[in-house]
Amino acid sequence: MKKVEAIIRPFKLDDVKIALVNAEIVGMTVSEVRGFGRQKGQKEVYRGSQYTVEFLQKLKVEIVVEDDKVDLVVEKLIAAARTDKIGDGKIFISPVNQTVRIRTGEKDGEAV
Repeated sequence: MKKVEAIIRPFKLDDVKIALVNAEIVGMTVSEVRGFGRQKGQKEVYRGSQYTVEFLQKLKVEIVVEDDKVDLVVEKLIAAARTDKIGDGKIFISPVNQTVRIRTGEKDGEAV
């Protein structure tokens, strides 16, 4: 199994959710996060004064899937979250050694 983490723009969440549900990928965790990448924040103007927003608001979407579904999830995430502008986000993929459903004790594939 793999954990796919995507850092996306907040307004793209509904598009991402719909794309994943339509691809029969169910179950995700969404967290509000803040950070910066290559752009190192962005400049804003408030009441005529310019200031730098160093940490931009993003969402982190986490999905755990079987290995054979990783490419599908990545494809759907890219298609749904892309705006073709700097700051669209990143996708990280890592191995998951074990999953356990707390309620039933089911493990691995059965627990997802």
